[in-house]
Amino acid sequence: MLLSVEKDVLLCTVGQVIDTLPERGPVFGLTLLAGELYVLRFWRERDQVEVYDATSYRFQRCLTVPNACRLQDMTACEHFGYVYIADFIAECIHRLRAQGAATPWSVNDKPQALSVNAAHNLLVTCCFARKIKEFNSDGKLLRELTLPGEVSHPWHAIQLTNGQFIVCHGSEVDSIQRVSKISEDGRRVVQSHGGQRGSNDGHYYVPVHLAVDDNGFVLVADLYNRRVKLLSPTLKYTRKVVSGSDLGEYPFKMCLDARRRRLYVADNNYSHQQQIATAGRVVVLSV
Repeated sequence: MLLSVEKDVLLCTVGQVIDTLPERGPVFGLTLLAGELYVLRFWRERDQVEVYDATSYRFQRCLTVPNACRLQDMTACEHFGYVYIADFIAECIHRLRAQGAATPWSVNDKPQALSVNAAHNLLVTCCFARKIKEFNSDGKLLRELTLPGEVSHPWHAIQLTNGQFIVCHGSEVDSIQRVSKISEDGRRVVQSHGGQRGSNDGHYYVPVHLAVDDNGFVLVADLYNRRVKLLSPTLKYTRKVVSGSDLGEYPFKMCLDARRRRLYVADNNYSHQQQIATAGRVVVLSV
């Protein structure tokens, strides 16, 4: 098991595959809300959200997002009961209620990935602008942080309870690929794990998505190395949780269900030459 009941205790087994959701269009977002798993797919020339029961994994319904251009990531806020979806091309966020009613608001940058912090605000990682933008649930911009110059192509950011941020960064063209802990004001790298692009335990090849448990342990989807790694709260390598043998192809996104001790991984077929995902499924692991 990955998570433990007692704080700062980590049980020592890797994730076990217990189920997979159907392979169809590539999966670009995963989130949980009110006992349901939301899966964002690009399927049959459009984006849509599939909703599954988070216990039985039975399909419940499908939601569409009006006027969507290119949906990129998804997260949810249990406090307000909203699902947020990033639209990369339209440079906006679509806020959905569980029934499917959508409200958009502008980001004024290309949103790459999303998370919700302890204040129930939405954090939007803007990869090319190297920024984290914080919005309230009504779409009001609360603050905008420009990340340090050494943080190139930030893919995903999660704010810890102490106010600091965990950020994974580094694209295919960057020699440096890391997971970094950033100060609360966004100006300083406090700790980091990684370095030169590589495949051993201390390196990454596009660390693309994150999940953090209640004790501060960090899961990292290491895209081209086809694995999910676990780091300690001080960003020390702990173990590999998901390996290439658990996946058909590449881990694009993740979602951690701490209560049920489940990890959901978007496993997409991907063409390096064309740089497009062509199909995908969700792998469900017991952690």
